[in-house]
Amino acid sequence: MTTPPNSSPRPKPWILGIHAYTPGKSTASDGRALVKLSANENPLGTSPAALGVLEKARGQAAIYPDPGAHALRAKIAAVHELDAERIVCGTGSDELLNLAAQGFAGPGDEVLFSRHSFAVYDIAARRCGATPVEAPDTDFTADVDALLGAVTDATRVVYLANPNNPTGTWIDDAELRRLHAGLPADVLLVIDEAYAEYLPKGGSDIGFELAAAHDNVLVTRTFSKIYGLAAERVGWATGAPGLIDVLNRIRGPFNVTVSGQMAALGALSDQEFVARSRSHNAAERARLTEAVTALGNHGLSAVPSEANFLLVEFNGEVTAEAALSALAEAGYAVRHLPEPGLEHCLRITIGHSEDMDRVIATLRTLCGETA
Repeated sequence: MTTPPNSSPRPKPWILGIHAYTPGKSTASDGRALVKLSANENPLGTSPAALGVLEKARGQAAIYPDPGAHALRAKIAAVHELDAERIVCGTGSDELLNLAAQGFAGPGDEVLFSRHSFAVYDIAARRCGATPVEAPDTDFTADVDALLGAVTDATRVVYLANPNNPTGTWIDDAELRRLHAGLPADVLLVIDEAYAEYLPKGGSDIGFELAAAHDNVLVTRTFSKIYGLAAERVGWATGAPGLIDVLNRIRGPFNVTVSGQMAALGALSDQEFVARSRSHNAAERARLTEAVTALGNHGLSAVPSEANFLLVEFNGEVTAEAALSALAEAGYAVRHLPEPGLEHCLRITIGHSEDMDRVIATLRTLCGETA
């Protein structure tokens, strides 16, 4: 057999359409380490209960983890009053978001989400050969009418981040019910609640209610945000038995590590830490929002946020690029979003009080105000 010249394995064409996810930066252009306010991590760190368990987990490094995460699923079910048999755990919620598309969409199908949504949705669609479709948003918020208007016979999965990343906006229970009611029964609605615990009193149960009552709703959550376990990569989803069965068929067999399962169990036992993290975030987010709003005459404005970050618009003489540079000079990495429609924005994670002091002072100085 003659080998064709320059032959090599060829990736599927839809794979080449993927733009790899870009994580938040933690260093300046000159290599200096910066305080990372670019990845929406918990500034209070991790619950002492979870850290104590992680120390014990080191002695089990040679042992495969429980493939079904039975103890963790039982604890999640107890905390949220859910059925453990309708829960699946993943390597962060990212794995489960990807598997939702992989399990229910493919070439010739469409995966729908709102403009300015989490970048993983586009990647998840392309990974399985489906076509990503963006619906218009309204004031950086998912528009239910626009989403429903974008549904076609080819739509198989709809993603909704609530609260949304990177904008921080949120739609209420009535709008979420209306979205679900307007979808065909054979379209999977994936409600991504990575930031739900930052809502007042830990958020609404509407997602869980829809997932319990319908066969086409999957709710995902993560331990990476308010629980402060980003390094351990632990997430989970709940939905109808048929949905959970599909995700279990295609997930990794030992996808959540021993340390991840043990740490998540410890974190769930410390709801006081969760409440303290929520309270800190609400207070510092309000303070940053007030400071940005006070600079409105310089073109700065804050998008109302229900998450652990604030999206700041720069529509005056001070540009997002100038603010990005000034904050880096002050020692902080924040997230610039050069995608269309957000190139004039910075997403700033809520940090320690002293970090917010310096961020606010830097923005005020940049605008020519007294810091």
